[in-house]
Amino acid sequence: MTITIAISNEKGGVAKTTSTLSLGASLADLGQKILVIDLDAQSNLTLSLGFEPGEAKLTSADLMLDNASIQSICIKTDVENLDLIPSSSRIETSEQFLPMRTHHTTILQRAIANADLPYDFIILDCPPALGVITQNAIAAADLLLIPTQAEYFSAYALRNMMTLVRRIREEDNSKLAYRILVTMLDRRNRTHRNINEQLRTTFGEGVFNTVIEIDTKLRESPIVGMPITHYKPGARSSIQYRVLAQELLEYAKETQNRQAA
Repeated sequence: MTITIAISNEKGGVAKTTSTLSLGASLADLGQKILVIDLDAQSNLTLSLGFEPGEAKLTSADLMLDNASIQSICIKTDVENLDLIPSSSRIETSEQFLPMRTHHTTILQRAIANADLPYDFIILDCPPALGVITQNAIAAADLLLIPTQAEYFSAYALRNMMTLVRRIREEDNSKLAYRILVTMLDRRNRTHRNINEQLRTTFGEGVFNTVIEIDTKLRESPIVGMPITHYKPGARSSIQYRVLAQELLEYAKETQNRQAA
């Protein structure tokens, strides 16, 4: 069974792409077969894996706009067990043209459902907006992972995310679950500590136990085109993303057991 995870937050700069890459690589290192899909026109995930945007013949834009099959777009990366569907600036046109189509918010959901894929996890890196691309990703997801800094504006953006979760559950994806991931946490900062605790009080089990603390090494890894877990395996953030991968595997196991019961 393939589990699809959308990584999204309306707020930019909360480590969406970093989490897609680092979590994907951590799961791949555990022997899971992973596909990461870059749905952002900025193509930062594509860049972070060492590929130049625009070089690939087919990209996620072809998946969304031209009904290209997932299998035809996947490319191998240097990380074992990790494949990529790259992005390009063309995917921005999805926001203009997809709403003209019938059932336009479930295009990605149907593309994944109709494909016979060898992956344990598909991870979707969303743009920092709640437009039609992000709606497609969340409608296709079993789990919405929301990276959130322990800061006021990032936490405030969760209001709009929760509104979107409720709408997509009602219209396109009744089984959608979500988990909040606290990122870029500075434990020395009292505000960070307080907001982290407030999030856990408000959302309870909806927040991952694992937190990702601030780490300058995370900013370096995209420059060399490698996930942090390969660039600096002993770095604090590498360890934390590996712990997150283990927590996610436990979550997936528990979810599948409940569904089978």
